[in-house]
Amino acid sequence: MNTPSNGRLTGRPLWTIFAALLLGMFLAALDQTIVSTALPTIVGDLGGLNHLSWVVTSYLLASTISTPLYGKLGDMVGRKPVFLAAILIFLAGSMLAGLSQTMDQLIGFRALQGIGAGGLMVGAQAIIADIVPPRERGRYMGLIGSVFAVASVAGPLLGGFLVDNLSWRWVFYVNLPVGALAVLIVVTRLHLHTPTVRHRLDVVGAALLSGGVAALIIVTTWGGNEYAWGSTTIVGLAGAGVLCLAAFVWWETRASEPILPLSLFRSSVFSISNAMGFTIGMAMFGAIVFIPLYLQLVYHASPTSSGLRLLPLMAGLLVASILSGRAISRVGRYKIFPIAGTAIVVVGMFLLSRLSVGTAPWLASVYMLVLGVGIGLVMQVLVLVVQNDVRPQEMGVATSTATFFRSVGGSFGVAIFGTIFASRLADQLSRLPRSVNARLGSGVHLNPEQAKHLPARIHTDFLYAFAHALHGVFLWGMALAAVPFVLSFLLKEVPLRTTVAPAADLAVEEAVAGAAPEERILAAAGQE
Repeated sequence: MNTPSNGRLTGRPLWTIFAALLLGMFLAALDQTIVSTALPTIVGDLGGLNHLSWVVTSYLLASTISTPLYGKLGDMVGRKPVFLAAILIFLAGSMLAGLSQTMDQLIGFRALQGIGAGGLMVGAQAIIADIVPPRERGRYMGLIGSVFAVASVAGPLLGGFLVDNLSWRWVFYVNLPVGALAVLIVVTRLHLHTPTVRHRLDVVGAALLSGGVAALIIVTTWGGNEYAWGSTTIVGLAGAGVLCLAAFVWWETRASEPILPLSLFRSSVFSISNAMGFTIGMAMFGAIVFIPLYLQLVYHASPTSSGLRLLPLMAGLLVASILSGRAISRVGRYKIFPIAGTAIVVVGMFLLSRLSVGTAPWLASVYMLVLGVGIGLVMQVLVLVVQNDVRPQEMGVATSTATFFRSVGGSFGVAIFGTIFASRLADQLSRLPRSVNARLGSGVHLNPEQAKHLPARIHTDFLYAFAHALHGVFLWGMALAAVPFVLSFLLKEVPLRTTVAPAADLAVEEAVAGAAPEERILAAAGQE
């Protein structure tokens, strides 16, 4: 076993463990998209069309709100047992989802899957931080970024293949052998230090944070779809979410061991990195969700084909993520990559705003490639920056915070851009002749399959209205992407550490010296 005198893993043992972590992350990322092509078949078998969206929403909601809890638990009881628990929860959810007999059961078991998925994403990145120093971590973080790119394309394709050749239930069963292999490798090969200090879990903080975020994500999911934005339900949920989060902030200042230590935000590096993650998550997820819709409406691509047509975006993300990670490991500096990445995202959003009914497919692919390169240069670098900025005993909560802000930003982005799109499309359709509007009905909710069967003249009018509405969505995305671009110049460049766990870091000593007495005690205990 290639373990040098300082206890760090190298060579084959490191890559074996890294492969198991990638498998876990791949499963979590894959299940965000794999059900999309199976949903029509699932509804045909189980019924419950009115609850269809919750098959996806329950998973995303559960994975998002469980993320901070996993980060804190990993810091408290050790990364390995928490990561194993996450895999087992995910596999249990997968098996039960495959066995579901009703739509309600499927939604519940998808939520169980999501609870496990939150731990897979955070746990894998935190474990890498435990075994690889920041200076060398760039190449591994780049590969993690590529996992999301591959899963985004592979999910719909694999889902379609399994539905066509086996059964929709295999969309969930396929996780079992892959997850079992990851469990075997982690159990037999991964050996990490387990904290010996007794901790107290911040149950109240976890409940307030989960409740607040869940309420706001449901608002973004239901608003403008299930309920009007000004309805009592949406306003009530929004108010409850804001109150829960305000109570969470108040409670975290008093908790003996907060689930999300607010003291971390005293660091400008930590605060700016998470603000960038939140805003670029909004721009990225909010805008990208409309690209498949454009491909299906304008190019008449099937859902599976539209997934394949996203390959340029994913290829750009994959290549940029890997190459930037290697470059960071080689030179030990990172600031230029968020600056360049966010600038390219702004350019990519502008190019996508030029998409029209007559845009050639190859040109649309070039525009997507540009956006993918920008995302690949910035997304995983922000996780590395946050990890490099905190003490080893706060690695889990810092990693989960970065993931959490990006996910919540994405949820808000999808809602905001959805509202902008619907408003602009309704405005464009209202300008069409009454005879056209009478034939279109509620054109805002027209899906690609329905659009195909419109009369030629009306279909053309609808496409031009759609393209004009989409133009505004990407321009708003460009404006929003300019925010992390400006923030990237404020991001302080801290030299990347060459050790995994620095015991006597000057910045840590200064932070502890300026902390409250109870924080000093906790910090001292964490360094033992």
